[in-house]
Amino acid sequence: MNYIIAAHHFWDKKAYDDLVKANPFDNFYFISDKKDLKEKLLNDLNPRYIFFPHWSHIVPKNLIDDYECVCFHMTDLPYGRGGSPLQNLILRKHKETKISALKMTDEFDAGPIYYKKKLNLKGNAKEIYERSSKIICKMIQKMISNEIVPKKQVGKVTKFSRRKPSQSEIKKFTTLHELYDFIRMLDAPNYPHAFLKKNNHIFEFFDVKLDNDVLTASVKIKKNK
Repeated sequence: MNYIIAAHHFWDKKAYDDLVKANPFDNFYFISDKKDLKEKLLNDLNPRYIFFPHWSHIVPKNLIDDYECVCFHMTDLPYGRGGSPLQNLILRKHKETKISALKMTDEFDAGPIYYKKKLNLKGNAKEIYERSSKIICKMIQKMISNEIVPKKQVGKVTKFSRRKPSQSEIKKFTTLHELYDFIRMLDAPNYPHAFLKKNNHIFEFFDVKLDNDVLTASVKIKKNK
């Protein structure tokens, strides 16, 4: 059986490699560039599933219509449909969430649910994404081992808005814990770190820790162009 995993980040590739080792009799294909999701490749492979663990591009409608496409959303759907789920969850002071495996449809994050798994939101964004990739790997393993029929989402729909890089600027906070959460939720490769602007310079913060009401963090200072 053929399966495609489409994802961008190195932590997804590591989880993919573990999945390949655990399933030597199946054929997995990892795609990180949207240009590689070509019609000819898909026709040749005729994949049982196309999995999208972390994918920031719009998936073409014809692909969704012709193949069973599965995405993994970091909220307990239908709560939290939309962009930047991790950051929106932490801003709302959630300590844990659920990863929802859902069948992709024309409407974002609105498709029927295969099943869900719990995810702890401790640590910085990179640690959480790595943790989620391991869980998603196990979810994929379950889906290829069992025919799971997705079920319609149930409950009140709550939508999140995708964050913009400008929203990473530190403007105000009430407690050190709020500042800690703000810095850690943005601390992952290729994400806009929390920052301050001062005297024509930008101060970017990462590797944050909070211990006994003392916050420490690494900082990168660069000229504001």
